[in-house]
Amino acid sequence: MTWRKRIFDLFFASLLVLILGPIILFLVAYIYLKQGRPLFYVAERMKTPEQPFGLIKFRTMTVVDEDQGVSGANKASRVTPLGAKLRSKRLDEFPQLWNILKGDLSFVGPRPPLREYVERFPDIYGEVLKSRPGVTGLATIRFHKHEERLLSACETAEATDDVYCRICVPRKAKLDLIYQRNQNVCYDFDLVFQTIGNLFRRG
Repeated sequence: MTWRKRIFDLFFASLLVLILGPIILFLVAYIYLKQGRPLFYVAERMKTPEQPFGLIKFRTMTVVDEDQGVSGANKASRVTPLGAKLRSKRLDEFPQLWNILKGDLSFVGPRPPLREYVERFPDIYGEVLKSRPGVTGLATIRFHKHEERLLSACETAEATDDVYCRICVPRKAKLDLIYQRNQNVCYDFDLVFQTIGNLFRRG
């Protein structure tokens, strides 16, 4: 990560913490009243092919002892009513401001992958994770809705894994590498504003 990108992240993450602080505190109280503890979901993701970190989100699903792989229709029944509302506007991702401040994430970059996929596709993620993972990015903007539709049709964990590995991993990697080749602060601003615009358009 360049020093310009790190300054960009620190400045805007700090600014958003100040602006969104009251909303985040409200969400903490509301989530506690509506669905109790735990308030947060901390998932292992990979910052580099060798370095994991704990990705923080507001909890949107019922708790199970083991939770592996990406989410498809096989996990849809676990999404709480409040969780669905949080996901629809990506409010569940507000706690990732802490990940940005810590340096685990950037605002813009590839979405941080699960360890199992990094280990299964070392060549792909060896290139993709040369960029610091981000909260949003080119692949998120261009492919996220399509990925949701593909995975929502998968009724089993095996089907979800097959579709994700066969279709989603290579297509997202292609977009992530396009971003990597063209990354600069102006491009990051553009992708952030595209993300904000998409959120206002989502139902």
